[in-house]
Amino acid sequence: MSADTDQNDVVKIAGIRNACGDCSLYQLCLPVSLSTPDVERLEKIVQKRRPLGRGDHLYRAGDTFRAVYAIKAGSMKTYTISEDGEEQVTGFHLPGEMVGLDAINSGDHPCSAVALETASICEIPFDALEDLASKVPGLQRQLLRIMSKEIFADHEMLQALAKRTAEERLAIVLLSLSDRFARRGLSPYRFRLTMSRSDLSNYLGLAPETMSRLFKRFHDKGWMRGEGKEVELSNITALRLMAGRGGEEPVSTGRHGHG
Repeated sequence: MSADTDQNDVVKIAGIRNACGDCSLYQLCLPVSLSTPDVERLEKIVQKRRPLGRGDHLYRAGDTFRAVYAIKAGSMKTYTISEDGEEQVTGFHLPGEMVGLDAINSGDHPCSAVALETASICEIPFDALEDLASKVPGLQRQLLRIMSKEIFADHEMLQALAKRTAEERLAIVLLSLSDRFARRGLSPYRFRLTMSRSDLSNYLGLAPETMSRLFKRFHDKGWMRGEGKEVELSNITALRLMAGRGGEEPVSTGRHGHG
């Protein structure tokens, strides 16, 4: 098959009927010409969805690993329970991101995943995905690339938060959310914090009262504005300097301005 034919025959999951064009799976672009049966099998894998209400669990720690999940809409948090019964928030997950990847190695979910709001989930049975990947050239490599990217992002965040001041931690997580929204074509300056302040303080290892003082301090400095869960980063350059990331602006798709 020629290079030109390969280019012309690229099949993107985003273009398949009913597939999740806004989730991580849109990156699974296959540089091969798929037959109709292959397309149908792929579609069956990615179209299985589970609507979740706020507070509903997608899975719990200790559950047997059977699938990975892509968030189509809404948001989720993952958490563990310590030996003394305390909850530890391990991450927040937005549309287009995958959860459940950390269970692939052990075969059991090491943490629980719960919806922070109404969420639409794409369920991808892992056995079926592995089987299809063994038959479709290029799928396995792309799948591993996406998984590696998601896992690396989680570890990078944990490292970034280590040994930082309270102000630096809040700046880092706000910038992380800003960057993640920007990659999805949304505003990197204005967004909604779907997690509670207590969840956010838990994730950052801060007391709830410290979190309240930090939000007030950031507001008083003119770094951010907003009421309730609606947030506007009004001086993102100052936040980046606080986080040790320099004053560069986030990558934006141009769909939203800053003003």
